Amino acid sequence: MKIARIEMYQVDLPVAGGVYRLSGGREYTSYDATIARMIADNGQEGWGESTPFGSSYIAAHAPGTRAGIAALAPALLGHDPRHHDRLWDLMARTLKGHRDARCALDVACWDISAKAAGQALCDHIGGRIPGPVPVISSIGGDTPETMRAKVAAHRAQGFRGHSVKIGATEAKGGPALDAERIKACLADREQGEWFLADANGGLSVEHALRLLSLLPDGLDFVLEAPCATWHETQNLRARCSVPILLDELVQSEADLIQAISGDLCDGVGLKMSKQGGITPMLRQRSIASGAGLVMSIQDTVGSEIAFAALLHIAQSTPRHLLRCALDTRSMTTVRLGRFDAPVADGGAEAPTAYGLGVTPNMDALGAPVAVYA
Repeated sequence: MKIARIEMYQVDLPVAGGVYRLSGGREYTSYDATIARMIADNGQEGWGESTPFGSSYIAAHAPGTRAGIAALAPALLGHDPRHHDRLWDLMARTLKGHRDARCALDVACWDISAKAAGQALCDHIGGRIPGPVPVISSIGGDTPETMRAKVAAHRAQGFRGHSVKIGATEAKGGPALDAERIKACLADREQGEWFLADANGGLSVEHALRLLSLLPDGLDFVLEAPCATWHETQNLRARCSVPILLDELVQSEADLIQAISGDLCDGVGLKMSKQGGITPMLRQRSIASGAGLVMSIQDTVGSEIAFAALLHIAQSTPRHLLRCALDTRSMTTVRLGRFDAPVADGGAEAPTAYGLGVTPNMDALGAPVAVYA
């Protein structure tokens, strides 16, 4: 089986709720999604997605994602899509960095591979662990009471985890506002819920320490990605009273090893497009498991295609180390496909259909913006 054709699509995904706010005053009203369709010479097809979180999250942006795919796709033609490690190495040699571009192509290869094997993706990458995977909401920065209401709304839908954004500028309220946000979001916490206070690398050490000093004892939450640099993270880690989960700083296997060797975190957020697809996610999952780090399996944002890939990874991740998977579907308003994984009984479970189990919505995708054959 050989890769015969690759199509690339572009779709805008409006933000559910109108606006999404991150630390440092970053705001988003829509996300620019890039979808890859890979077709093998036997007619089998696979789908993948890469939707960067704007251009100020990590070193990735949507036009760059598509430019990267334009450089990578021709190099993949004629190769066996089931040779995942070899294809990942080929992409790394063809284009240095740009993991966001590699992601959509790598996921499409795995979709084809699992379909060819007659397996759901989670069974193809380690084996399904039965039962619903806890799903986490993503609550953008807002007033404390608005964020509390959004947590309650997601709780009512079956979400057992909640990622609440912090990182208010001094002009907008600084550490005091962030402390109130955390307290409000945890005010109605139920047994079995898990909370991240996520700064997306937007805090100084001083801001983080002031924030923590304003919180009452006994609040059960994890501080995610507090600082933008390794040095700041090490500085805060030595004086931090709550568990730390790293995200943006950990993109490669080498990054993860650095975090482990420096004892800089208690968990890691693995994001599909940030890590670069399923192949590096599996590598990093093994490293994190060996170090006993808990994992949150996510993507930056995305449609049903992105959620399908990360849910299958979470479905096959050891439950004692898995905290939750991000339901990217809840973050946008456009449906790019049908994916039978409703949130129920505290989570979502990957379907048994072969591959990702997604039926793309071709009307929503429109015509491809580029074709490589």
